[in-house]
Amino acid sequence: MENEMQQPIAPADDGASEHFRNTADALLESRLYFDASQMAGFMAIHGHSMRERGLAWGNGPIDSGPQVIDFVRCSYLGLDTHPMIVAGAIEAIEVHRPLHSSSARTRLKFDLLRELEGLLAEIFCARVVAFSSGMLANLGAMPILASGQLTGGRKPIVVFDRSSQISLAYHKPVVADQTPVETIVHNDIDALERLCRENPVVAYVCDGVYCTGDYSPIKELRQLQERYGLFLYIDDTHGISIFGHQGEGFARSQLPQVLGDRTIIAASLANGFGTSGGILMLGTAHHEALFRGYSVPYAFSMISNLAAVGAAFGSCKIHRSPELGQRQRRLAQLVRLFDRHIATAEQGNSLPIRAITIGSEADAIAIARGLLDGGFYTLAPFFPRVGQGKAGIRVCITADHEVREIERLCDCILKNIAETTGKPYPLR
Repeated sequence: MENEMQQPIAPADDGASEHFRNTADALLESRLYFDASQMAGFMAIHGHSMRERGLAWGNGPIDSGPQVIDFVRCSYLGLDTHPMIVAGAIEAIEVHRPLHSSSARTRLKFDLLRELEGLLAEIFCARVVAFSSGMLANLGAMPILASGQLTGGRKPIVVFDRSSQISLAYHKPVVADQTPVETIVHNDIDALERLCRENPVVAYVCDGVYCTGDYSPIKELRQLQERYGLFLYIDDTHGISIFGHQGEGFARSQLPQVLGDRTIIAASLANGFGTSGGILMLGTAHHEALFRGYSVPYAFSMISNLAAVGAAFGSCKIHRSPELGQRQRRLAQLVRLFDRHIATAEQGNSLPIRAITIGSEADAIAIARGLLDGGFYTLAPFFPRVGQGKAGIRVCITADHEVREIERLCDCILKNIAETTGKPYPLR
């Protein structure tokens, strides 16, 4: 029987107007690249996490299969395998027994979760509501933002940055059911200011740090907030833990000590924080009450399980110790080392994500396969994650990588680009 993955995807022909999603077209246009990536053997593979950033992959025994250095996972501080975090997860289950509560949190919740939210509130200098994932935190927030209940009862026009992550952009139709939605070019402050001048209430939805390796201009956004009352909803999933004295994050560390009533920061705890789950950082008791009472993912069965809660306690201990700063500094050193070998658009910033633009999707896939053969697992982002003809290689650097691993990776990248494209990097 023909594999289901090989079935053709037909273009949509129902005449329906697509205002915010073009799923059928995106599937049709990207299918070739997804199939090529799977044929090349570096997408949807199974692996076993080894020491530091080692990864054993394949279907055979762990000790007999190939091992590569992982530059895909986003545990930027290398905390995902930290003994204190692993121990926290185990202890929470052993002491409290049930892994998961099947009761709505508006009725009953673990006391351990309340304690965790209190610790996170101290670290992030905000009121914190915890969810089982960052995606669910955003899912619960977008309808409330659109309702106007966060903006004094007046529904805002909600403006999305075009590059905002899918866990934000996916909810545009839900938001648009209640209030106007606009999408602006990435980091287009002039366009955002124009919308602020033309509309009485504006909410801007963006990332703090983007998965492509760049970031939002927080200083300029604060100026618009002070001038026009702009409401900011910032997902800082890729920024928390790696910035700030206590790991407050890229966005939070640049905002006032009191978050206030015109800013919400969302984040996943699965990246720099090293555990799992998601949070909302809130500035007022009113906002907190709204989310605890009316956020659907919060109220029903999507509570963080006890293993995740216990692991987060372990990460909190690290965030409040000198080890956090040590790991942040080591990460910054490794990022600078990468930059000395390979120039990217992100060169010079302190973010741990580097995107090497190739252009051709076929070339990017071939280069990623060559890197895998050379012992390095990287990403090859292509449409719809990036524009067509703008494919490349994405590298996630972590504090657990070794200097020699970074140097060998860079040499392997340059070698494979030259062999695949016939040109030296940077490509012209």
